[in-house]
Amino acid sequence: MQLIHCPWCGPREEVEFHYGGQADISYPDDPAALSDQEWAEYVFYRDNHKGPFAERWSHSAGCRRWFNAVRDTRTYEFLAIYKVGEPVPEVPGLDTTKTEVRA
Repeated sequence: MQLIHCPWCGPREEVEFHYGGQADISYPDDPAALSDQEWAEYVFYRDNHKGPFAERWSHSAGCRRWFNAVRDTRTYEFLAIYKVGEPVPEVPGLDTTKTEVRA
């Protein structure tokens, strides 16, 4: 069993958490103006590469808060945990060119 560190509750077993997709994806400013193709790309198209990856997680069986984590998709190791709205931590190999801080 792997432990995931919740920023509010501390380390807990992974069964208490739910994956929420790629972190720091901004909601479109005017979603009604998007074409069907643009909306589909926003909803379904996400980066999917090997190595460090910024993700959104929820401590669904605990405090129920959302937070971000950098996880190595090759090893499943959590490399960094940070609250939503905080800057993405510097992690070797993490591509931060596509991330932006959301509050």
